[in-house]
Amino acid sequence: MARSKSKKGRLKLSDPHAKREAGKYENPIPSRELILDFLKDYGAPLTREEISEKLDLSSVEDCVALSRRLSAMERDGQLLRNRKNRFCIVNREDLIAGRVLAHSDGFGFLRPEEGGGDDLFLSPKQMRSLLHGDRVVVNVAGIDRRGRREGAVVEILERHNRRIVGRLQREGGMMVVIPDSKNIHQDILIPDRHCGEALEGQIVVAEILEQPNRRRPPVGRVVEVLGDHLAPGMEIEMAIRSHELPYLWSDEVLAESEKIGSEVSEASKKGRVDLRDFPLVTIDGEDARDFDDAVYCQKTKKGWKLFVAIADVSHYVKVGSPLDIEAKARGNSVYFPSNVIPMLPESLSNGLCSLNPDVDRLCMVSELYIDHDGKVFRSRFFEAVIRSHARLTYDEVSEILEQKNKVLRKRREKLLPHLEALYALYKVLHAEREKRGAMDFDTTESTIVFGKDRKIENIVAIERNDAHRLIEECMITANRAAARFLKRKKIDSLQRVHDGPSESKLLNVRTFLGELGLKLEGGDSPEPSDYMKVINETKERPDRHLIQTVLLRSFSQAVYSPELSGHFGLALDEYAHFTSPIRRYPDLLVHRAIRYALTGKEPALFNYSYADMKQLGEHCSETERRADEATRDVSSWLKCEYMQDRLGDSFEATITAVTSFGFFAELNDVYVEGLVHISSLGRDYYHFDPVSHSLKGERMGQGYRLGDAVRVVVTRVDLDERKIDLALDEVKSKEEKRRVKKKKKSSKAKVKRSGKGRN
Repeated sequence: MARSKSKKGRLKLSDPHAKREAGKYENPIPSRELILDFLKDYGAPLTREEISEKLDLSSVEDCVALSRRLSAMERDGQLLRNRKNRFCIVNREDLIAGRVLAHSDGFGFLRPEEGGGDDLFLSPKQMRSLLHGDRVVVNVAGIDRRGRREGAVVEILERHNRRIVGRLQREGGMMVVIPDSKNIHQDILIPDRHCGEALEGQIVVAEILEQPNRRRPPVGRVVEVLGDHLAPGMEIEMAIRSHELPYLWSDEVLAESEKIGSEVSEASKKGRVDLRDFPLVTIDGEDARDFDDAVYCQKTKKGWKLFVAIADVSHYVKVGSPLDIEAKARGNSVYFPSNVIPMLPESLSNGLCSLNPDVDRLCMVSELYIDHDGKVFRSRFFEAVIRSHARLTYDEVSEILEQKNKVLRKRREKLLPHLEALYALYKVLHAEREKRGAMDFDTTESTIVFGKDRKIENIVAIERNDAHRLIEECMITANRAAARFLKRKKIDSLQRVHDGPSESKLLNVRTFLGELGLKLEGGDSPEPSDYMKVINETKERPDRHLIQTVLLRSFSQAVYSPELSGHFGLALDEYAHFTSPIRRYPDLLVHRAIRYALTGKEPALFNYSYADMKQLGEHCSETERRADEATRDVSSWLKCEYMQDRLGDSFEATITAVTSFGFFAELNDVYVEGLVHISSLGRDYYHFDPVSHSLKGERMGQGYRLGDAVRVVVTRVDLDERKIDLALDEVKSKEEKRRVKKKKKSSKAKVKRSGKGRN
């Protein structure tokens, strides 16, 4: 940051982002980065007027623009305005901004934003004025007895909760809404005049009128009655509102999507590569409705040429338009069992953008040339118009390629050479994946099967076949190419970042494996291939699922970020999400970056700066977590509902998690998890070992470990808490004890017999 003095003694700073600001604004002012660097160097808080003076901003327009920028930086947690109206930098050693993570027992934690270090503990006293998800700035008040940094709230930057869904109840003479979300640790007081027509016991939505403070809980009013507790579909309605998922389209969004129309205009096709004669096909699940991607493959002398055509959503959704603003707010589509909240209106997601068969569609295409070793040796991106030649399903393609179904092969005769080429390419790509050591865990996903009136008929496992894996490898290859292309063009965009395990988790994994006689190689920085070596070595062991689960839980969660940190799980140095712009906003941003790169303009003039992408990455990571939590809530509710008719039934189960208060077990072939509380394990004192993931009885020596097989009985189902309580099947337990006792007696008798006549 170069600096000089003006005639009046004011600082003249050289802004490295001046060109970007000039491209975005008619009257540019110093960038956020320059303001942060200036305040950091100055070393003391300054008022807006002082900042304006020192940065040599004198016109009324400049001062107004600076005021707005400082307010935006304060809103985003980059700056804090103290009681003397002076701005100072957040995330110094003693001042940290972050999100509140509330616990149902009243305490909480602050998860710092970038550069803030580990989570800070927030006592129940500090949590009185906060709710889950609030953005705050805290002081590091000290270290608690457990050695954790403890925070004291300095400023509340942003309130996260505007509306709360829960059950209306009367407690202590007052009406309250008991939140459905266990993260909301305070009930909402509802004055009688604000209850409307809601009845006690109903599920309602309460709007918060007064946020909590240190003296009283939040106060609200009922704004919507969802209905009775067990009404069909209530679980989704509650999840939508509990997690504040945007689900209604504004008039502006609907008007814009209607204006776009339902067919691709001839003007839109001009200047694009025409691939309509190429037999591109979509391969998706049976119940899919939005088709992002189509593929085509042909054999070449050096290997294969692969087209991955992705719906060109960025052609229709313009930056800053109502559609774009709404898509950004949603962040992604949310998929519930038998229901979906799309990121884009259905006229686009299932219509104009969806690669439906036998209609013209606009695409962004990744053309990839792949050699016999599965390496991409040449690639390019271009805009195209395509016409999908078939809507295929995973099961159908698997029948054609794996099972060699003659009827289906005859029906798809024209597509067969292309599908065979795809299958041959998949085998090579899969081999390359194994060679580089990418993770490949044997996990089971399940789906809920509904009957009439949304009555759950069954919960079944989703069986992955080679058709699933084929498409997965094609998408990974295209995503890799997109990340490399943008890196080469030096354009900031969102990467899919997956970090390896932390130092503490790595130590725990090594200790656990050591007790089993296993070793994780790689020193302080093991590679994915080191993990896969352990997985492959233990494939035949009875405790392989235990080992795999422990390894999986040592990894961090993948996020979106412009940083080129790579994807640990896939063993890749760069990786972006390019293939699903209909349902993921980060993919739409990647498309915009690629489209801009194809123009050949300077990277610095792109619509989004690195700071913009950083903020968008955090937002999209948050909306992804929000969607995951919402779908998990609905799934848990439905599974509890399903198990209500199975109270007292006995099941074979596998221990999936061990805690100090008991263990969780998943019912085999039902894919439902419940808790066996430590108090139901019999008359013994059990000790929890977090490293070996086990509970062991002090007197009897009975142990329970992650991955163990047990037989359990369903004893209680609580829909409100989304909990299923289990107990060990006493009948089987008694039989096992008798068997063990008989075996011990038999062993002693053998010892006595074999000992006769010996000296």
